[in-house]
Amino acid sequence: MTSNPTVPLTLPASLMEARRVDPACDGWGFVVHHAVATAAGDTYVVSGAGRYRREAEGATDPGEQNFRCRMITRYGGDGRPVAVALYGQSRPDGTPSAVEEGSEPTLAVLPDGTVAVSSKPGSTCLISSDLSRVLAAWPLPWGWEEEKERNGDPYAASISVTPAGRLLCVTSEFGLSDTAGAHPNIVALSEPGAPLAPGSKTPLRALATHDARTGRQTDADLHPHVRFRDAPVGRDHRPSPSLTEIVSRDAQHPDDYGDCTLGRPAALGDDLFVVPVFGRIHRAGNRGQVFTFLLLDDRGAVRGRLEGLDRYEDSPFTGFCFTVVADPYRARAFHLNRHGLYAWSADGRLRSRMSTAHKPYKALTHFTLLETSPAGELLLAHRKQHLLLRVPVPGDLDGLASAVEGALKSYARGRAAWKKEYGPVNWHWVDDSARVHAL
Repeated sequence: MTSNPTVPLTLPASLMEARRVDPACDGWGFVVHHAVATAAGDTYVVSGAGRYRREAEGATDPGEQNFRCRMITRYGGDGRPVAVALYGQSRPDGTPSAVEEGSEPTLAVLPDGTVAVSSKPGSTCLISSDLSRVLAAWPLPWGWEEEKERNGDPYAASISVTPAGRLLCVTSEFGLSDTAGAHPNIVALSEPGAPLAPGSKTPLRALATHDARTGRQTDADLHPHVRFRDAPVGRDHRPSPSLTEIVSRDAQHPDDYGDCTLGRPAALGDDLFVVPVFGRIHRAGNRGQVFTFLLLDDRGAVRGRLEGLDRYEDSPFTGFCFTVVADPYRARAFHLNRHGLYAWSADGRLRSRMSTAHKPYKALTHFTLLETSPAGELLLAHRKQHLLLRVPVPGDLDGLASAVEGALKSYARGRAAWKKEYGPVNWHWVDDSARVHAL
């Protein structure tokens, strides 16, 4: 943990210069997707930058061209960037990026220090800890061409690592219901001592199916590394009942969870996991829509739910805040949305609720919850000021409210210190000190 609890989420100066991006101008954007911290004190953040103007289509001037790229930035214990890996755009020599861009990228640091970046619909890439090299890639190309996607070599749409080194994953399937393309559908787990490494596509054991409507599947849709009872998952050979069927049992109306979505699972330990399920998103009026945070064990059995939230007063659909994170070393889970910050113990009991309607916690509406750290901190990102805030979580969750209030008060002081060093323009922190690698 740094002495300054805030960390600026930086942009490489070389990228800004090559694309001739003026931080003071509109028409471009920067967004943070996910972050993961290591026990040694480093933090990896995956983010994206891009520019799009309809009138710029076909432009040849780099200052006018549209662009989009992703970046993984490694920050040292002092909060300063050490290295950056750019991907999702052509390399300087014109060759394609070795890392599939995908959507909704997330990071995991494997037990040997390798960084895994995964994205929907199901691509995974292994990158060296210094971000200089791609060690392995299992892509699942995405787009409108379903047959192109089927020719990919997927691994997982997301990966989390438990204390024992097990991989908690979501994998995607084709042939679901009447939808085209691949969609996250299987919650799966690796066994201890089975590392994910180049040349070693760790087998995953399916714990749960989200949507069991798989009548359109064929042998071409089976993935050998995702198994259930010693055979690849496919068609009716899968965990049953489905998550959709399980959460629908307690719904007020049979169709409440029709076409629901699967959130990213979080590990409460080596053998207990939070699996979020969210009702269908409508074009308007989503507040009050159903959601459930299930607790599953490592055999796929339901062990309860994270209790205590009201579907309207605590709705994650306001602002679409669908992230649930967990601290697997201390067995507790957290969720932040526009209405509050919530914390649970492993038995599903709500232990702390900080309403953003109360002045000390109102500033939380500007933050996104990204992850927990091995040191027991919450990693929050300010959506407009692009700063990472570390919030220490006390051993007793009853003291979390005071810790959050203190961290929010210290945020302004930490921000002021970084402003003196960087002089940001429109809250964009441009850095020229980190080594940049084009992957």
